[in-house]
Amino acid sequence: MANTKSAEKRNRQAQKRRARNVNVRTTVKDAVKNLRDTLTTKDAAKSGDALKAATRTINKAASKGVIHKRAASRRISRLAKAANRAKAAAK
Repeated sequence: MANTKSAEKRNRQAQKRRARNVNVRTTVKDAVKNLRDTLTTKDAAKSGDALKAATRTINKAASKGVIHKRAASRRISRLAKAANRAKAAAK
């Protein structure tokens, strides 16, 4: 429990940031899930768009500091590899 005014303010700020970060993380998870779903359908055009959207979402989260930039880069790399494998398997 916060004892001082400044600690109470810090607590309020932390709650706001936490809510914002949870929202961004959920958006990232949804974009990744959407990409993985499109990879199973073997539709190259849809999966390309989904990959672009997921990459954009992950980069946004990294720029806001919600996830680390290297973690974002690693996730994007893994998703791109999966998309390329799916594309090669579809041929």
